[in-house]
Amino acid sequence: MQKFFTPRSIAVIGVSSNPDKVGHVIYSHVLKKFKSYAVNNKRKKILGKKTYLSVLDIKDNIDLGIIAVPAKFVLETVEQCGKKGIKHLIIVTSGFKEIGNERLEHELHKILDKYKIKCIGPNCLGSFDAHSGLDTLFLPTKKLTRPKPGSISFISQSGAVGSTILDKISYEHVGFAKFISYGNAVNLDETDYLEFLGKDKQTKVICIYLEGIKDGRKFLNIARKIKKPIILIKAGRSETGQKATMSHTGSLAGSYVVHKGAFKQGNVIMVESIRDMFNVARLFDKLPAVKNKNVQVITNGGGFGIITADALESHGINLAKLSSITKTNLKEKLSELVTISNPIDLVGDVTNERYALAVNACMKDKNVGVLAIVVLTQTPLIDKKIVNVIKKHKGKKPIIILSLGGEQTKKVAREFEKSGFPVFEYPEDAASALQKYLEFYF
Repeated sequence: MQKFFTPRSIAVIGVSSNPDKVGHVIYSHVLKKFKSYAVNNKRKKILGKKTYLSVLDIKDNIDLGIIAVPAKFVLETVEQCGKKGIKHLIIVTSGFKEIGNERLEHELHKILDKYKIKCIGPNCLGSFDAHSGLDTLFLPTKKLTRPKPGSISFISQSGAVGSTILDKISYEHVGFAKFISYGNAVNLDETDYLEFLGKDKQTKVICIYLEGIKDGRKFLNIARKIKKPIILIKAGRSETGQKATMSHTGSLAGSYVVHKGAFKQGNVIMVESIRDMFNVARLFDKLPAVKNKNVQVITNGGGFGIITADALESHGINLAKLSSITKTNLKEKLSELVTISNPIDLVGDVTNERYALAVNACMKDKNVGVLAIVVLTQTPLIDKKIVNVIKKHKGKKPIIILSLGGEQTKKVAREFEKSGFPVFEYPEDAASALQKYLEFYF
């Protein structure tokens, strides 16, 4: 499986001279960092490199073949790859069981089995590795920004869902490890990828988008053995959605209620939306392991702090009770207008220094396990230096930031994100993600 991410050599079959075509885009990506060969039966050179009529004409051994030819030529191409000795293939081509062409996919499976080839696809985007630089996605970089190296990996049956998450993660300065868009899963499926990522040292968090599942029992058995967070969104929950999965990847969605109960038994974190998946994943990516589940809210806006506390409690999250020592120390150092409870309300004339006193105290308080810090940048004495105040405590206890506003707020929020803090605009989103984060540990 590793050769899908760190191959020594790559052959792209179906490389067009047209820069907008799938094969050309893929070849232009892999050519940058890997020894790559283009197969094209019309042009002698593409992107300044010699092309080959067939993979059989390439003298070098090939670790990974990427097939981007029309469906009617796929079987012949795979046969040639088998004869060449290629054991790993990505087939991006569509036109198989997702449109009812079961026979073509059955024949493809037989050839793959004959040559003992592992295959991602067909009808997929392929694989991406932010660490090695492997990029087999046929989406141009001007349309989809690739994320920086990190520790979140994503298994997606849908290329579209996967690509939007990649783009969002890149924008939010969240690191990424590996991405697999596997489409129809002709001979490798979600369980194979889950097992691989469970052992992958670069992967800390596993996200999965599923439409259907081939072997539920096997999937759950593997999931139970993995100690990493597994965050899953299951499509096809409605009757209409179940029908749509058949025309998308040819998958049988199955009963959502049955799946939900089974996944919970398998220690899989189920989420209801793509936004939830992203929010939960970045908590596991950015925050240290939590040792105490009690959450302390610190705010410079009383109403926003109350709404945050309400949201946390409505999701079953314990609010911390500050120790008497902490309360006494803060009362001695802070204005009498400050409310020292949960939330700690630092009020509208708050300074960066006042935040520092409150955060320092909560860091020392053993009753506090997690800090939910509201930073409303609209108050006059708060500026971007607040990021450095809170950054001093990064990694000691989990800290999430809540900050809602316009252009100036977003600038400060970006600085928090660059410093490794998850930022939320809305308390409800923060509470929902934090609930799933805490449930993993307790």
